[in-house]
Amino acid sequence: MTTIRKFIAGFWLDAVSLLVISAIFVVPFIFIVLTAAKTGPEAAQFEFSPPSQFLLLENISAVLEFGDRRMFLAMWNSLIITVGSITLIVLLSSAVAFVMQRRKDRMASLASSIILAGLIIPPAVVPTIFLLQEIGLYRTLLGLIMVQVAFTLPFATITLRAFMASIPREIDEAAIIDGASPLQVYFRVILPLLRPAIITVIVVSSVTIYNDFTGPLYFLPGRENVTVQLTMYSYISQFSSQWHLLFANVLVITIPPLIMFMFFQRQIVAGLTSGAIKG
Repeated sequence: MTTIRKFIAGFWLDAVSLLVISAIFVVPFIFIVLTAAKTGPEAAQFEFSPPSQFLLLENISAVLEFGDRRMFLAMWNSLIITVGSITLIVLLSSAVAFVMQRRKDRMASLASSIILAGLIIPPAVVPTIFLLQEIGLYRTLLGLIMVQVAFTLPFATITLRAFMASIPREIDEAAIIDGASPLQVYFRVILPLLRPAIITVIVVSSVTIYNDFTGPLYFLPGRENVTVQLTMYSYISQFSSQWHLLFANVLVITIPPLIMFMFFQRQIVAGLTSGAIKG
């Protein structure tokens, strides 16, 4: 009798969890797809109803062809920003996490406090713009890459440091005894062992950078510097808005991060939970 009660309780718990997840994630996605498949007047009504004519492919094609295929330029810019930022974030955060985890002195504690402050203190937009203007990187892809690296580095460093706590120090000592230099220990021993946490940092950070709207809006103005998130401005104006194309645009730019999460969801969970017990 107790086993049956536990089974029923677990079944209801799973059912309620599934309903909550569906209400939070699945239902809004279905609404986006339905609205993206409607005509302009139907989409403007914002009703959760099937379209009278299923025009999803036509609306997506219109989004891709809009403004001399502006979406392809936006995807290329977003790709450069995301790949460039992630490359620097992984190299810098893993090196900083390695030093912070292996050293136990006041400098390491100070560095930890600074990294933690980077997660708490909000970024200052106006001083950052002035700094980029002074060094000649304002309105450039490289300038935005530097900004994204600075904003994302604290999260990546803390994640990699937590995982690195589960790597025994004896591995470092054995490599040093065999004649390896500190750089060789880092690149040939530590970095390969950080693969699960690095995958987590890559996926989470790339989705965050790819979906960033305010960063390109503040630090990367200009028609040629458009990113995928800024393309949504193309279908909204003061007097008229093309809601069916806007939702089709949202659907197009949502597909890449959705695919990444589908393929790497296990690695993301493993990387975030690693080091939770030790360190």
